[in-house]
Amino acid sequence: MKILILEDEHLVAESLMKLVRQLEPDAVIEGPVDNVIEAKEILSNSRPDLVISDIQLSDGISLDVFTEAKINCPVIFTTAYNEYAVRAFKVNSIDYLLKPIDKKELKAALDKFHLLQSKFSNEQYVQQLSELFSDFRSGKKYKERFTAHHGRNIVLVHSKDVAGFAKEEVIYLVHSDGKKYITDYRSLDEIEELLDPREFYRANRQYIISLSHVDTMRSDETGKVIVRLKPQSFPEIIVSKEKAAAFRKWVEG
Repeated sequence: MKILILEDEHLVAESLMKLVRQLEPDAVIEGPVDNVIEAKEILSNSRPDLVISDIQLSDGISLDVFTEAKINCPVIFTTAYNEYAVRAFKVNSIDYLLKPIDKKELKAALDKFHLLQSKFSNEQYVQQLSELFSDFRSGKKYKERFTAHHGRNIVLVHSKDVAGFAKEEVIYLVHSDGKKYITDYRSLDEIEELLDPREFYRANRQYIISLSHVDTMRSDETGKVIVRLKPQSFPEIIVSKEKAAAFRKWVEG
């Protein structure tokens, strides 16, 4: 059996691969692959029996891999939160696992895979699964308004007025006027799932930025992209060399 691991956090990937080796000692493990582009290339040339995939990869969400490539194998999704991705992917995959990955839950998911393995050799079933992914993507509604806290007050901010989101001690919403408001969200992963990817981009682990608020950008000597946003009170955002090409593609549309 061949298992492909999609995960952009090195330590998480190592831990996951260790658990898989313990539970499936005869399996051949590919990866870990940390980005959408490479995952698409691998799936176009290789046919693993199972994919274990984080929802958020270094250059986008892993769902893009399965919507643009022919699905011919089951997927176990992993995620750091349980509100939005769980609801979205529950019907489209064998299972989802919340991080940190629990060995017993991974075993249960792998057991389910073995029970369902015969179904994924059925072309009609695979086609139906592919249509489910397509329907989800085309029908998804993105959040247009956010509530946040300013002192004792709760403010309502339209998405067009959001310059970005910042992770510090808490998750902040940064308004186009430069003000920062505290949100109730627990992670940028959770927020990213609510945003239109054409308008918002996960620049790094600390910031999500709005396309309409990008002011200037430049490359440094290492290949990283340095982004300035409007308002100027927002700090310079650094996009890694590995994500630079994907970022420019997003900016150019």
